[in-house]
Parts: sequence; structure tokens; C-alpha cells
Amino acid sequence: MINEVGLRDGLQNQSRFVETDDKLRLIRALLNAGVRHIEATSFVSPRAVPQMADAAELLSHLPKREEIDYSVLVPNVKGYDRAAAAGARSIAVVLSCTDTMNRRNINMSLDQTLAVSCDVIKLASKDGIAARAYLAVAFECPFEGPTSMVTVMSLAEQVAAAGACEIVVADTIGAADPTSVYRCFHTMLQAFDKAQLSAHFHDTRGLGCANSFAALQVGIRKFDASIGGLGGCPFAPGAAGNVPTEDLVNMLETGGYSTGIDLERLGEAVLVAESCTGQSLGGRWLQWKRSQQETSASGTKPLV
Repeated sequence: MINEVGLRDGLQNQSRFVETDDKLRLIRALLNAGVRHIEATSFVSPRAVPQMADAAELLSHLPKREEIDYSVLVPNVKGYDRAAAAGARSIAVVLSCTDTMNRRNINMSLDQTLAVSCDVIKLASKDGIAARAYLAVAFECPFEGPTSMVTVMSLAEQVAAAGACEIVVADTIGAADPTSVYRCFHTMLQAFDKAQLSAHFHDTRGLGCANSFAALQVGIRKFDASIGGLGGCPFAPGAAGNVPTEDLVNMLETGGYSTGIDLERLGEAVLVAESCTGQSLGGRWLQWKRSQQETSASGTKPLV
């Protein structure tokens, strides 16, 4: 399963505001490509993240299909109340694994953020709303360095006990490598079923797909990705874009795994994302695809 996070994680730090109609245009392009899981927006303070100011409006205009799972991020109980009132049926909380990252991100300590996250998860469970929990900077923090696996496991166990249906292990700044990813998920699978776990990688050092493959090898089957590689946490120095959705789909499909997503139409969605953001986007697959088209158009053979 691929969860598209470009609309939230991908857009949250864009300086150019993307209008609601453009966000909907991008969502329709993703749905047309076969994407069935989308993190659509975030109910954070509009002052902190202006790009998400239209969260309630966007949610009310999403194409309604029974097979589509839309989720939204909420930072606290106030954000949860707004999301629930807007009709959200699936929410996510973000808990950074270090004290400094929590303070820089939401101005709360690790203990305070954990308590708030568990409160939100319990509220969601009571209201029949699915709740996912992100464990941010699970591999390395830009302020405190490498993250202890003991801490990651402890936090995972506490959010699971609160009722989180899924735990997303997030390499927020793209500092992980395939070996550390394999070891992390191998350890987590001693305590959790693989259906409870998901992976969220950034491509800062060009290892996003390699890390995804390492997680795949140990049994993980749920991954976050962002169309065209959009992304990067605005509160985490050095956090580059997320793993491009098209690159992840290409890796999985060529490796014999079925994603249900059409690569060609996903390429069209990248073009929509480019027009919405005014950026040149796209991962390795799209670069290759464009080079093939240019070669075909020119009538020349590629150099070996």
C-alpha cells in the first residue's frame, strides 16, 4: 500500500500558496492514476502553516469514493476537534522521538507531546475515527543526533496502547540507510504485526528507494511517498523531499509487486503538481521517461 502525502507533507513548506481548486486538481490526477490512500491536509494553525489554511474547505470538496481512504494530520485536541467537525474519518498525529525536535516543531516537550498524541488517539478511537501515529526523526534528529531504538520502541508501544491502528516510522531528515532500516523494522516486528507498521522516508541522501526496499525485505508493506518528490519538514534543517511516488511505484512494480497504480498516469500527476507549485518536479523514473521521449523524438539511439 502506498499512502500519498504530497498534499500535506509535500505542500506544507511551499512558499507559493496552492489554491484549493489546484489541490483538488492534483487529487483527481492522483485518483486517476490509481492512488487510493491520500493524506489530504493538516488541521494545524494557519499562522504556523499557511498552506493548510483551507483544510476544512478542501475536505468538504474531496471526491467521495468508497474505496478511497483520505487522512488528515492533527497536532492537538483542538486540531482534532476541527478535523472531526469537518468530517475526517482518518487522522494522524506526529510525535517526534526527541525532546528538542518536539520543542522546535510544536513548542512542547517530548513528554507533553506524547500525552497530547495519546489524548487525540483515544478521542479518535472513541469517535470511531482511525488514528495513525507518526514517530518522527526515528533514525536521527537534526538537533540531538542518532535516535535510540529503545526510545522508538517505547514510544511505539505507548501510542499503540492508546489505540493507534498504525505506527509510521519516519526518517524525517533522510538520515537512514538500508542497514539501519532493516535493523529497526526487524526489531519492531518482534513486538508488532507488520500490518501495524508503515515507513516514511525522505530522499535527502538519495537512499529513499533503497531504504524502502530494505523495509520491504523485512516484511513492511505500507509506505508513504510524495508525488514528484515534494516535501521536507519546515521545522527540520536538512530535510529534503519525500521519496517520489513515481520512483517507489516503479521500484515495486519492476520488482514484481503490484501497487494498483498506473505509472504513466502518475507521470501526468507530476505535471499537475508542477503547474500547481511552479516547481520542476519528478524523481529518477520521470527523468528517465523524459529522456526516452526526447531520444525517440530525435530519432537517435541513446549512448551506451
